[in-house]
Amino acid sequence: MSSTPLETHAKLGRHTMSDVEAGEMTSARRNLPGGVLGGNTLPHGFVFSHGKGGRFWDTSGNMYIDYVLGSGTLLLGHAHPAIAAAIADQATRGMHFFAYLNAPAVHLAERLVSYMPCAGRMRFTVSGSESTFHAIRLARGFTGKNKILKFEGAYHGTHDYAQVSTAPKQLANFPQPVADTAGIPDVVRDLTLVCPYNDLDTLRALVEAHRDDLAAVIIEPIQRIISPLPGFLAGVREITQANGVLMIMDEVVTGFRYGLKGAQGYFGVTPDLATYGKVIGSGLPVGAVAGREDIMDQADPAKKGQPGYVYQNGTLQGHPLGCAAGHAMLDTVEKPGFYDRVFAAADRLRAGLQEVFDRHDMGIIVFGEGPMWHMLFADCAPRNYRDILRSDTQRGAAFDAALTQQGIFVLPGNRRFISCEHTMEDLEATFAAVDRACRAFKNS
Repeated sequence: MSSTPLETHAKLGRHTMSDVEAGEMTSARRNLPGGVLGGNTLPHGFVFSHGKGGRFWDTSGNMYIDYVLGSGTLLLGHAHPAIAAAIADQATRGMHFFAYLNAPAVHLAERLVSYMPCAGRMRFTVSGSESTFHAIRLARGFTGKNKILKFEGAYHGTHDYAQVSTAPKQLANFPQPVADTAGIPDVVRDLTLVCPYNDLDTLRALVEAHRDDLAAVIIEPIQRIISPLPGFLAGVREITQANGVLMIMDEVVTGFRYGLKGAQGYFGVTPDLATYGKVIGSGLPVGAVAGREDIMDQADPAKKGQPGYVYQNGTLQGHPLGCAAGHAMLDTVEKPGFYDRVFAAADRLRAGLQEVFDRHDMGIIVFGEGPMWHMLFADCAPRNYRDILRSDTQRGAAFDAALTQQGIFVLPGNRRFISCEHTMEDLEATFAAVDRACRAFKNS
């Protein structure tokens, strides 16, 4: 854990909004739907200015300890010097060559494949959403079957085949899917089967019943904030293999976060295909889909026009800047003791948070494993999506807002991360801020 000098002029938390930031917020509301860049809003909005290590500052000068970290892509924290240097160097050599071979991409692919247990071959993408989309298409092309099975509460990106039963407000009977957004045709939605996570009996029954038209089961090895029960992932592998169904492991969050071999190495389960996202390039738009040679080779352009050919392309695939960042990322995480330090810091964070919550009798449980953590107003860690709904989510959202007011940046109701750049000073400041949030919350 490296040391990050603090900007002492800034106070931790949302203390002031400058006229400049207020004007930026007004401009955003005028020009952007909902005044935001994507699908999330914050109860206390701000405009990012800059980040360093495990912290960032808004344009009013307020400082925050960041546990969102670019939705987990910043395993190395903000503005890591090795990443910045690699990008700057590559920028002088060329920033874009279309989806044709370039040296950073060729060499990065070789390094990545060596760490991906399922990878006979891989293809670059620009995001996790693109990775899961292409993995699903490859599975359908290879098997000649159309349906996909996913687990309720799992997030696999923004495309039509992913935006189903991710966060359903009205629950349906399994395996009925629920569209998360308008604009998804019924015929697309109905190609998805939905299963409860950590339930091998239901999974086995669904796979056996639909094996003739089921191309793949796609799964997050750690589903958002839910860890797999012992033997669950191995059971998924056994069931899919026994029924001629492919297993896609969505490693967009877990890849290179849980070790050089990701969740595949951490849990000892090898799927047919795996997907990766922007953690490869420390937040730059670079991802990957990897898998068995016979599946991946369907995307060989020499097979165009042949039965089974799967089109897979993108203007920014193997983008030189992202691949240069990828080399710097691997250089960093390959260093001896890297993962031991990050895991130890996460353990310290979870234990310290639980101690604060228990001292205030908040009724909050802190849980998670490895470099991810979460908390719920609940008695125990969830086993599936519906367990999360049974927690007091309304109080949870209110308390998350209180945390942001105290300078602890989390997304309401979402998973949290820690980077290699979060210092012991950051953790101690977090505990003090959470203590203040508890006092304010109980007095509100």
